[in-house]
Amino acid sequence: MGFAQGELVLEVGYGADCDAALRSEIMKITGTKFLEGSTNEVIDAVLLWFREDDGDLVDELMDAMAYLSETGSIWVLTPKVGRTGHVEPSDIQDAAPTCGLSQTSSLAVAADWTATRLVARKAGKR
Repeated sequence: MGFAQGELVLEVGYGADCDAALRSEIMKITGTKFLEGSTNEVIDAVLLWFREDDGDLVDELMDAMAYLSETGSIWVLTPKVGRTGHVEPSDIQDAAPTCGLSQTSSLAVAADWTATRLVARKAGKR
């Protein structure tokens, strides 16, 4: 997923169903604990655990962007197909541009979770 030592990561939507091994591995790589809730820090990445019934994805993305550095990314983690709370990939593809984000990749990151990486769209060259 491209995390590096010293990066600050904000975690949103954590629940009992989240993958503990994935969370532990990311914290091991960064050497930092996840930030939660509101923070005054500029962060390098957001882990957004999102399920079908978690509300409006656009709202969640906009909230996450408030803390994100210019080069940071948002990882939207959703349950895989057939799992409770599965989110259609098209829902993420529709929400991202509304927030000024572009989808760059999707990965199977755990037994029950898929991660989709979103980054800020670059302004066109003049």
